[in-house]
Amino acid sequence: MDLTLYIGNKNYSSWSFRPWLAMKAANIPFEEVLIPIYAGADDKRRILDVSPAGKVPVLTDGDVTVWDSIAIIEYLAEKFPQAQLWPQDSAARAHARAISAEMHGGFGALRRECGMNIHRPIRAKALSDEARENIARVQEIWTSCRRRYGKAGPFLFGTFTAADAMYAPVVHRFRTYAIEVSQPVREYMEAMLAHPAFAEWTAQALAETLVIERFEAD
Repeated sequence: MDLTLYIGNKNYSSWSFRPWLAMKAANIPFEEVLIPIYAGADDKRRILDVSPAGKVPVLTDGDVTVWDSIAIIEYLAEKFPQAQLWPQDSAARAHARAISAEMHGGFGALRRECGMNIHRPIRAKALSDEARENIARVQEIWTSCRRRYGKAGPFLFGTFTAADAMYAPVVHRFRTYAIEVSQPVREYMEAMLAHPAFAEWTAQALAETLVIERFEAD
């Protein structure tokens, strides 16, 4: 198998989750190599051996090395056009890329205050105004996409696409931190949680035993 995806802990590594989910949902075969993050110098060196950025995820394809979640997804979309990782309609595809880029570069307060931790008991916590603004914006994106493009299925653009993969960790965050959401958003979250690949990652994350104390503060 030529494709190898290097990922971090499934309980914590939201960036690893994104391309892993995209590949699984699209039935793209790959070998998975898990390198624990924040677990010591040896693991850091293992990551540096495959990624000049020193971070996961990393995809290798023969002599090609691609790091960064959205870059990996774009590489896969070019290599496997039949997988239809992006919507086929040009307007929908442009919109999907725009909201994916917004996810990639934004929502810093939500990330900081509601880190992905699938082990964490479901309970609410106090959030800053900025984090609540992030949450409102995510709900706006999901609701708008479902209304404009989602008539063919339960996902943002009807069928599952890379945009769903990019927002998948936020589904876990909303659930874990008991975020109040609208009914359309809840229905979308339920569809994501029920997706077989999403459920597979979740089950494997819950089976992990490594605890990183810096992510367990709340």
